[in-house]
Amino acid sequence: MQIHACTRRQMIHRMAGSALAVLGASSGLPAWAQPQPAMADSLLPPGSGELAQLMRQLAATPRVRGFHSVPMTLTRPDQWDSRAMSDVLHYKGSPKMVWHNTQLGGPWLNLMRLTLNSQIWAFGHPDILLVSVTHGPAGLALFDQAAWDKYDFPRLTKGHFKRNTFIDVPPAALAKPVSPQNPVGPFSAKASSVTVLQRRGVVFLACHDGIWGLAGLLRKKHHNPQGLSQPELAADLTNHLIPGVILTPDVVGELVELEQAGFLYAHS
Repeated sequence: MQIHACTRRQMIHRMAGSALAVLGASSGLPAWAQPQPAMADSLLPPGSGELAQLMRQLAATPRVRGFHSVPMTLTRPDQWDSRAMSDVLHYKGSPKMVWHNTQLGGPWLNLMRLTLNSQIWAFGHPDILLVSVTHGPAGLALFDQAAWDKYDFPRLTKGHFKRNTFIDVPPAALAKPVSPQNPVGPFSAKASSVTVLQRRGVVFLACHDGIWGLAGLLRKKHHNPQGLSQPELAADLTNHLIPGVILTPDVVGELVELEQAGFLYAHS
């Protein structure tokens, strides 16, 4: 079982504002008052009415960012993307599946892509929702290139990844989504990336506890050019999550909520 991802051009441009959320969001308006751009260039399959509705909801829901400092443990819903997460947990379509992804260089994107392809075209489930619980080394894929450059993430990968290729838009993703049979099209292994999967309706969750731990590691390894404290560094990392990602207090803890909401579990 398992899958690799692909779609087309970029991804869901969300998040135009930030929230004032706990411990220092820079915006003057609360998260619910901030607008976000609409989803563009969707690669959702025909007949995915429930999934399309969820994607519209998530695109319209601001993410809580703009932090100056964050606590070690999140304790209030206004400290993470609780509204967006609630939309995911209350998704009315089916089937629903959560992927537990931890290895940056593993097959996780391809496995999710394959799952989408088989469920949509072999089993006739265009409303399938995949959620990626993304942490450990795989969590680095959810940060923008600016964070990779600033905190020297390539060194954390022991040089295996010189930059964040996981958010690239491969040329194959730009092909017209005419057929799932195109070996160099947006549904093929040639079009695999986080951003391409997002265009197909995959939701990626980021882990605050993992970000806190990463901030401590960066300080220990002296990858901290501004000399930030751990709360400040964790805040800056959070602010560099790519658009569309949903921040949760702890993704493993979120697994409990997802399984209670009827999500099937898979581990890459």
